[in-house]
Amino acid sequence: MIKNTFETLREFLEFELFSLGEYTLRAYTLVAIFIVFLITKVILWLIKTTMFRKQKLKSQDLGNTYALFQIIKYVIWVIAFAFLLETIGVKITVLVAGSAALLVGIGLGLQQTFNDIVSGIILLSERSIKVGDVLEIDDDIVRIQEIGLRTSTGANRDEITIIIPNSLITTNKVINWSHQSKKTRFKIDVGVAYGSNVDLVIKILKESALEHSDITDESLVDVRFMDFGDSSLDFQLLFFSENIFRIEKEKSDIRKIINRKFTENNINIPFPQMDVHFKSPKLNLQKDEGSEFE
Repeated sequence: MIKNTFETLREFLEFELFSLGEYTLRAYTLVAIFIVFLITKVILWLIKTTMFRKQKLKSQDLGNTYALFQIIKYVIWVIAFAFLLETIGVKITVLVAGSAALLVGIGLGLQQTFNDIVSGIILLSERSIKVGDVLEIDDDIVRIQEIGLRTSTGANRDEITIIIPNSLITTNKVINWSHQSKKTRFKIDVGVAYGSNVDLVIKILKESALEHSDITDESLVDVRFMDFGDSSLDFQLLFFSENIFRIEKEKSDIRKIINRKFTENNINIPFPQMDVHFKSPKLNLQKDEGSEFE
């Protein structure tokens, strides 16, 4: 009974599915591919579960663990892919040696893609950018959601998902707001009409910032008289806030408070004005000597 079962199983595994020249694809090849794939997924699941189970502390620890897991995942999949090629009868060494010229051509055509992949490896190993960091890229504020091998994914303040090539992060100037202290300083520029009480304006600007619920430390609020503008006295309100990603909403709220307080205290915010003077040309008629007019 058992012998017959083994014979049936062996016949099933030796069953020929496909044949092309000297190459033959048998059932046991597909079984081997499935087993390699399954073992790879199980190993990655065990590694991920073990790594993230220990990281229940801070967000930066979670970001570091994620970056390390991404590197391990790519390495394991490369090894698994090599095993899959060997399983179906493809020799890696022969394949690489025989396709050297082709790989050079592909490399030239996919130069930017390889650049993004190398940049992804740098990001994951260097960990200068982590998941959850708030970046300023091309005048757009983005919170990083995922760092991949070729591209990274983030969401901007409008909750729009942005796909970012990794080379854009590693080669361009990028501001990482999350690398700073817990509170970050922001500013609001405002101009008032000439003749306004400067001391009163400074007082109102400070009170407007402190009236916002997110700003409580008076020592971290400052107002500067910046310049004598073309149409206004220019001031700058500086304050610290922890709300980095949604700071534009906070600035809008403070501006509304400033506008209300200015109205209550009869302080005007001027708009640019230009005086245009028209000068009429004088027509000088001179008679030329020897000319006659009828």
